[in-house]
Amino acid sequence: MALAAGTASGPLAEEGFGWAVRYAAYDESADRGVELPRDRWVPVRRGRRQDTVFDLASLTKLCTTIVALRAVERGLITLDGHVAAYAPECTAAAEHGITVRHLLTHTSGLIPELPLYEEAGRERRLARLAAEPPVTPPGTARRYSDLNFLLLQRVVERTAGRPLDRLVREAVTGPLGMSDTRFNPPASWLPRIAATEDQRRPWGKVDRRMLRGVVHDENAWALGGVAGHAGLFSTAGDLAVLCRALLAGGGPVLSAESTELMLTAPGLGFEVDQPWFMGELAGRGAAGHTGFTGTSLVVDRARGVYLVLLATTVHPRRRPGDSTPRAAAATALARALG
Repeated sequence: MALAAGTASGPLAEEGFGWAVRYAAYDESADRGVELPRDRWVPVRRGRRQDTVFDLASLTKLCTTIVALRAVERGLITLDGHVAAYAPECTAAAEHGITVRHLLTHTSGLIPELPLYEEAGRERRLARLAAEPPVTPPGTARRYSDLNFLLLQRVVERTAGRPLDRLVREAVTGPLGMSDTRFNPPASWLPRIAATEDQRRPWGKVDRRMLRGVVHDENAWALGGVAGHAGLFSTAGDLAVLCRALLAGGGPVLSAESTELMLTAPGLGFEVDQPWFMGELAGRGAAGHTGFTGTSLVVDRARGVYLVLLATTVHPRRRPGDSTPRAAAATALARALG
């Protein structure tokens, strides 16, 4: 695990613990990981140009959110604009009046996910996404859904005329100098990347074996590694840079007004005051998110601090989620601040 905590002016703590790579596979019959030879274990590292790179999973949504709000600031879209006005191929969104705000607040009524990886080819996958209707009327209930951010990806790509990976580079990682954050990391990064899962059925959804340096999320993988809901890889150090920018008001990635809107309840893209992963940082307007692979990020503007935790809890295979360590770390930080 990699940890980074700090304030708008700089770090308070930066630590690395445990192993980025330890297992060669998962032994289903023995219900345990098959360890690599000890000399091939790779420790989690912290330090400039040596940080371990992690699959961020759903922390990707935060960068997609910033890209969308940049589009709002530039007049390309509006929060209450209809998705179909920007991406007319999204036929179900057109029929049911889904808006950009519905996507960002998870109130579109869409189910959590679809098995897009089962479809043959990118066009069929996108067509299935576009045709999926909500199960509750948009705006009436909150239901967390990856589909919201896949549709949001369609909106920002259509209106900007550029793919999401380039938009994230232009809007977030470039301005902040986050050189260790990107989709589809190159082979040269592999020695620094933490392994994720021996991904295969029945616990996984596709059969890919041990993953390292390729996105863990099955739908993001099926869409080429660049997706609005998952796909980014990054380091604790790079995410700390983003957190400091948000604590300082959002510049240079967003205006102060957009940052306030994004981080204030109910939040746009961000979750607000969630004790299950924020511990005692929750309760005063803390905003953040988690990722399935074991990642989390919290920005607490009331206390002026941030906390980034990056781990690979799916190595060597996924288990039922447990956010107790996330909450405990956040509580420890809150208590240390008094």
